[in-house]
Amino acid sequence: MSNSSELPQTPTTAAYYLQAAIAFAVSLGTAIIGILYLPIDAWQRGFLGITLLFLTSSTFTLAKVVRDRQEQTSVRARLDEARMDKIMADHDPFNRVA
Repeated sequence: MSNSSELPQTPTTAAYYLQAAIAFAVSLGTAIIGILYLPIDAWQRGFLGITLLFLTSSTFTLAKVVRDRQEQTSVRARLDEARMDKIMADHDPFNRVA
């Protein structure tokens, strides 16, 4: 008995992983270059740099939390499914209760 709202998980391909890593590197690099070439004071540039650093680290944290929640849900669903399978396997409809 599978939960109909749970989709089967497919492994991430190397090409998808590489594309995501390249996209991250390009976007972070262009943001850093953009901050460096803005016609603003050094303290303003520093503020934008710290903001970019915080945004990047919080993005990684959010991705980890989402992944952990998804894994927790899938493990719980598999445990519930295993419990139901055991109950159904142990149930004997022809065994009468005295």
